[in-house]
Amino acid sequence: MAKLTKAQKVRAEMDREKLYTVDEAFAALREHASKKFDETVEVAMNLGVDPRHADQMVRGMVALPSGTGKNVKVAVFAKGDNADKATAAGADKVGAEDLMEDMQAGNLDYDRVIATPDMMGVVGRLGKVLGPKGLMPNPKLGTVTPNVEQAVKDAKGGQVEYRVEKMGIVHTGIGKMSFKDADLKTNFEALTQAVVKAKPSGSKGKYVKKVTLTSTMGPGLKIDLAEIEGA
Repeated sequence: MAKLTKAQKVRAEMDREKLYTVDEAFAALREHASKKFDETVEVAMNLGVDPRHADQMVRGMVALPSGTGKNVKVAVFAKGDNADKATAAGADKVGAEDLMEDMQAGNLDYDRVIATPDMMGVVGRLGKVLGPKGLMPNPKLGTVTPNVEQAVKDAKGGQVEYRVEKMGIVHTGIGKMSFKDADLKTNFEALTQAVVKAKPSGSKGKYVKKVTLTSTMGPGLKIDLAEIEGA
């Protein structure tokens, strides 16, 4: 019989049917956390939606009050004063046609792409490149905006995008195991409340069906839905 890894042993020992409070889940994850690297804490929300229908899509931005613990790489399409403001705000790459050509060449190592409205003629040529990676600037998400300075600061400061996948699941990181429990809980509440408020008109019946907390190498722990306001 093949020898189980430490992570497999942990999963085998956990009660898969137990419903945890958020505090209990954090304690359990810490008990089994890796000592070799700072694991990401992740939330998965199973929703009663079918994203193939436009009126059941769940997507938006939420600011995590305690940040993400991740260095977010931001590219900005802007010219003139807006380009200067984006650079001053901490954007990793700022440009126009030159940035477009760089991305067309395959340089897409970014977590967020932002554009001013006047640059969308250029950005539009990158639809087939940025679209599949979920990086296409979108005014509904605040990534097409004349205020690139604030958009860059938001991205760098802990704003994350949530988007339901084809199986009806929203899956998003909310910080690192090195965070304090109180900070992780604040981020958890910010994310779950944002998703609850984003309930689409086409969703019928139970909207939040299941919520799971996990870490990169840890077990998936079911959260009691009584912990989630409005669920």
